[in-house]
Amino acid sequence: MSVLLHVSDTHFGTEQPPVVAALQRLSERLEPDVLVVSGDVTQRARRRQFETAGRTLGALRARRRLVIPGNHDIPLFNLAARLADPYRGWRRTFGPEIAPQVDEPEMLVVAAQTTRRWRHVNGQVSRRQIDAIARRLLAARPGQLRVVVTHQPVHVPRREDRHDLLRNHRAAIRSWSAAGADLILGGHIHLPYVLPLTPDPHPTWIVQAGTAVSSRLRRGAPNSVNVIRYDRAARRCRVERWDCVGAEAGAEFTPGYSTEIRLRPD
Repeated sequence: MSVLLHVSDTHFGTEQPPVVAALQRLSERLEPDVLVVSGDVTQRARRRQFETAGRTLGALRARRRLVIPGNHDIPLFNLAARLADPYRGWRRTFGPEIAPQVDEPEMLVVAAQTTRRWRHVNGQVSRRQIDAIARRLLAARPGQLRVVVTHQPVHVPRREDRHDLLRNHRAAIRSWSAAGADLILGGHIHLPYVLPLTPDPHPTWIVQAGTAVSSRLRRGAPNSVNVIRYDRAARRCRVERWDCVGAEAGAEFTPGYSTEIRLRPD
């Protein structure tokens, strides 16, 4: 069984040290095959925040890592930097790839670059991006769990969150589902949920993560991460939400709600 640890919206600069320490212990306990961080790694894209993020995320136990930027990871107040080279701080910390991929025997994880220098909050995917990701999904090897990662969500269950939807999300869902996507992972709104996106007998699912370690909690949702366990032989996966409970030195991530997903036949 393969394990993917899904972390989002760490917002380094507003991190809570006891929760960071609890996340480190969780990674040591799970030793995931893949760590996915779905954006908003920093609070204001400042150099020190990137340095802390790189050091902390690099210390999490995982064989492979995929980290993408969110809207908070490009400068907000430094307009010259935002227009000229918005990903300079990101590349200094995480390398040149903005939309990385992880190709493992049991998992294919493909990221979409959804941030735009001219958008403060909202994200977008172009037709070209949608098509390129669909082609990559179609080329997946038999038995792989097919995962797409965005920062902004492609679906929200609450009317008040619709303004946060990824631009062109409907076209993305149609295309990626037709190409075989099993899961679409995201963050941005600090609200965890797992829902089917398509009416098929074996639909594509959205898996949203809350904020992992930041004090910027919303709607009463605690700090949380997702643990995804994939059984290749049975073509099943289980998505577990792990919440951070306790305070200060006693903070720990503990398993809570889980969703069993029967994936489409390969």
